[in-house]
Amino acid sequence: MMPPNYVKAYLRRQKNDAADAEAICEAVQRPNMRFVTLKSAERQAVLTLHKARELLVRQRTMLINAIRSHSAEFGLIAPLGARKVDDLMEDVRAADDDVLPAMAKTALMALAGQLRLLAEEIGRLDRRLMAWHRQDEISQRLATIPSVGAISATALSASIPNPMLFRSGREFAAFLGLVPRKNSSGGKDRLGRISKMGDGYLRKLLVVGATSVVRRAKTDALAAAPWVRSLLERRPARVATVAMANKTARIAWASMTRGEVNRPIAA
Repeated sequence: MMPPNYVKAYLRRQKNDAADAEAICEAVQRPNMRFVTLKSAERQAVLTLHKARELLVRQRTMLINAIRSHSAEFGLIAPLGARKVDDLMEDVRAADDDVLPAMAKTALMALAGQLRLLAEEIGRLDRRLMAWHRQDEISQRLATIPSVGAISATALSASIPNPMLFRSGREFAAFLGLVPRKNSSGGKDRLGRISKMGDGYLRKLLVVGATSVVRRAKTDALAAAPWVRSLLERRPARVATVAMANKTARIAWASMTRGEVNRPIAA
C-alpha cells in the first residue's frame, strides 16, 4: 500500500480509473517510494480501542461544557476542572425552584446521566488497553520513557509494527510532524512551524506527555530537567514542549528498534 498523496504526483491531467491505475503503476516502480506497512488484526483492534476512547473523551468534554454553560445561566458556577462537575451537580440537585426551574434541572440531570455513562465506558476501555499493555513487550519498554504512559505506549506499539522502516529517530519524528516545516530556496534555509504531518493522534499524545514533563522540570529531579530548564530560558514554553515531544519520539524509536528499556542519564 502507498499513501495517496505520494501517488498524486504521477497522475496526468484528469482523474479517472484508467489514469489512477497508470499513476499507481508508475509510482510503485519508483526506487525511493515508501509503502504503508500492514498491521495485524490484533494491533488494528487496539487502535480501534484508541479511536473509540478518543471519541468518548471528546463527547465527555462536550457534556461537561454544556453542563457548565447551562448552569452558569442560572448563577450556578463551579471551579475549573472536570472533577468539579460532581460538586456542581450537587448544587444543581439542592437548588430550589426559585434558583433553578424544574425543567432546567431535568435537562441538567439528563446530561449528568449521560456523563456518568461515558465515564464508565471510558474506564472500561482503559482497562482493556491496560490489559493489552501488560502482555505486549514493546509497549512495556516504551512506558519506561518519561512522559510516555500506558495510553501513549499502546498507541505507539500498535501504530508502528515495523520501526526499522525509519532510518533514524529524526526520520520518525519527522513522520509524526514534530519537525520544522522547510521553505528553502536559493541556498537559504527557512524553517517555519512544525509540519503537523503524519499521525495526529500520536503527535497529540507525545505533546501532552511532554507538557507534563516541562511543567515538572522546574521542581522535580528529572533526568531531562536541566535540558528543559536551559531550553525554557531561551524559548517559550510551547516551543520547549514540542522539542521535548520530538526528543521523546526519538527515544521511542531507539527503544523499539534496539529492544532496550529507557536508561535515563543521571542529572
